[in-house]
Amino acid sequence: MTIEEAEIYALKATDWLISKQDLLEVFMGSTGVSEITIKSEFHDGVFLAAVLDFLLLDDNWVIDACQAIGLEPEAMAVVRQLLPGGEKVNWT
Repeated sequence: MTIEEAEIYALKATDWLISKQDLLEVFMGSTGVSEITIKSEFHDGVFLAAVLDFLLLDDNWVIDACQAIGLEPEAMAVVRQLLPGGEKVNWT
């Protein structure tokens, strides 16, 4: 998967989150972002990474989002790794 493909899936996952009002409110409450921030940062890689970090907190969210966007649930972690801050940590 390329970075561009990962960004497209992350955008689709963000669209899905926005369509789920109850879950969107949980996201906004836990991250402190506002609707204005969502609109202004929608295409920002760091914001998209934050959305995926949030979704990855719950397997059911991952499964539901992935079904909606046509992505295998196991691939959500790969998408996240390709966005800013997702690099593998090298402890040596």
